[in-house]
Amino acid sequence: MTLISEFYGQFYGFMELWPVRRKCKHDPDLFCYICGCFTTSKQGLLYKHFQNYQTENRLIKQITFLSLMRNLTLFTEDPETSYPTQDAAWDRFEKIFMALSGLITYAPVFKDYVYQGLKELYKDNIMYLELRVGQSKAYELDGTTHDRAWSLEVYRNITEQFRSNHPDFIGSRLIFSVHRSLGVSQVKQAVQEAIEMQRKYPDIVAGFDLVGREDTGGSIWYFRDALSLPSEIKTQLSFFFHAGETDLDGTDVDRNVLDALLFNTSRIGHGFALVHHPLAKQLSKTRGVAVELCPISNQVLKLVSDLRNHPAAVLMSDGHPIVVSSDDPTLFGTTGLSYDFYQVFVGIGGLSANLGTLKELAMNSIRYSSLSPQLQDEALTVWKEKWNKFVADNS
Repeated sequence: MTLISEFYGQFYGFMELWPVRRKCKHDPDLFCYICGCFTTSKQGLLYKHFQNYQTENRLIKQITFLSLMRNLTLFTEDPETSYPTQDAAWDRFEKIFMALSGLITYAPVFKDYVYQGLKELYKDNIMYLELRVGQSKAYELDGTTHDRAWSLEVYRNITEQFRSNHPDFIGSRLIFSVHRSLGVSQVKQAVQEAIEMQRKYPDIVAGFDLVGREDTGGSIWYFRDALSLPSEIKTQLSFFFHAGETDLDGTDVDRNVLDALLFNTSRIGHGFALVHHPLAKQLSKTRGVAVELCPISNQVLKLVSDLRNHPAAVLMSDGHPIVVSSDDPTLFGTTGLSYDFYQVFVGIGGLSANLGTLKELAMNSIRYSSLSPQLQDEALTVWKEKWNKFVADNS
């Protein structure tokens, strides 16, 4: 079974793949989920690869890396040609998500993926994160799948393992997310599951969100019956809605920012259209509903080309609460948060941005998190110690 696992890691980027359930030739009672493009016959690429594979072959390594970059990220030397429209960029963006899902939900890979993600974020001086997780379930090579509770236990255990090795790391929490292309009944079922998981794992489940392109997916109002479930059964479920990730104006899409506030969202993801709705802008500021600002994502998906024209500049000048998010950094060819912080500081903050701007943005990440007030205070204490050391070391 190591063969199949290694195969995914080496060749996934070369072409469109789809899983096929086949009998394992080594064990007739076992089924394997493998790529439908390859065979293990002497004519198959998989066979040829493992007959001739040399670990130290630099050419193979380089080809593999370039293939992965080409097929599993949006990175390109000429974005204007590769993605001439928002439709083209989004089509590529969502296809990559679909392709990656089968890779990272293989149970052993999933565990390594979570730990490696924490390592990369910690290396970028990130002390705490809130991660949106989808509906895909982890699977084994024999075709069995694990339920949601299994995945949550993995997140919890690996986070605790990571904290034991990195005592200044505060932790992570998860936001259940479903794609807005689903039907109302499916979203309602997902909301019910999120409620149940939050009851069982209140320490790691932060809330619920709808993800996917707003221009083509269902609006928050479209899913109102599903999203009303927590209040109907008199229970709590925090919302962290993607809302206003669009340059449309006067449609149900940009009005998502209003509906998000009607459902008492804790934060607004992207909020690109928020400035078009003065009432929603004022209401979110008064309530302390922060906008999750994702500058690189907004550029890649063609909402804005010059960040000096990003509507968040208006929000920053008005003192609206803002936190910086990297959205999907791996798909954009970046890591961590530093790149997005730089873009916000230089492009959106303008000439008036200074060291205090960076300090405020970093502190906002804790202030507007889903952590309890007590844990926020503890996190801010740790962060301030690190900040003071950073300033002292660079003065």
